[in-house]
Amino acid sequence: MVETKKFIVSHAPFWHSGKNVTQRSYHMMIAALPAVIAGFVYYGMPAVAVICLSVASAMIWEYAFNRVAKGPVTIGDGNAALIGLLLGMLLPATAPWWLVIIGTFIAIVVGKQIYGGIGTNPFHPALVAMAMLILSWKDYLDFDQAYLHYDFGFVAVYPLGALKHFGTSAIEPFGAIDLLLGRQIGGIGAVFGFGLIAGGVYLIYKGFIRWEISISFLAGIFVTSLIFYIADSNRFAGPLFHLFSGYTLLGAFFLATEDSSSPVHFVPMLIYGAAGGLLTVLIRSIGKFPDGVVFAILIINLINPLVDKIRPKAIGKVI
Repeated sequence: MVETKKFIVSHAPFWHSGKNVTQRSYHMMIAALPAVIAGFVYYGMPAVAVICLSVASAMIWEYAFNRVAKGPVTIGDGNAALIGLLLGMLLPATAPWWLVIIGTFIAIVVGKQIYGGIGTNPFHPALVAMAMLILSWKDYLDFDQAYLHYDFGFVAVYPLGALKHFGTSAIEPFGAIDLLLGRQIGGIGAVFGFGLIAGGVYLIYKGFIRWEISISFLAGIFVTSLIFYIADSNRFAGPLFHLFSGYTLLGAFFLATEDSSSPVHFVPMLIYGAAGGLLTVLIRSIGKFPDGVVFAILIINLINPLVDKIRPKAIGKVI
């Protein structure tokens, strides 16, 4: 009897790196630890409470949705915990418990599961939640008010807020090294620049994120802010300030690089990242919000399917 074998062909791409969702999620959380731990040091136990509640509630929402939808339980892959961690890093340490829980519900259920779960979401779930929170309860996300009663030992002013309201004269105390060392106020995991850069380099080295998106995002911010600065240095800040303040580094390495909402080809990745950097500075400079990273990345998430269709022309000709 002749033995028959099935020839199974799956859709492209055919190459597999050997990495999986679980590895990526846990490595990204490891990479975020320096910035998160620095946030704990700066803001104390309230920051620990926000991060723990954000991670735990994200996992609970994921588990609850799995049970209601009668699907497999997926909290073991670490993706829900990662989303909760990233959302917590964006929030101030004084965020009330109900704001955190609403945020994780939006991130997991609205930003991820409604679209079919991991890999099918067109937008970064944590950014969907953060945008909704900013638009709905912006007073709780005013960093100057959130840390009004903290004593940091340095000028406790949200740099981007000061720039937006008072111009470049208000940001003179914020040098590049000061910003990188976390001598600024902001999201729990967004202020320690050196930690975020170290985490980003680690992820690039391990192959969990692509350098093209991160570098082009930062390059877009640098070039655009330089143009604004040359045009009016009294009104607009220089490139280094924009690179190391706000959510810039967190966005470049941990948010814009999310797999399902970013391109996979070389040229599209460069366009995608540069567009995000451009939009970030435009929103900061002439838009309503002090920091444009959240909305800029959501916009490039939206154009990602179109950008990723860009292909270089094949070399040669038909004979």
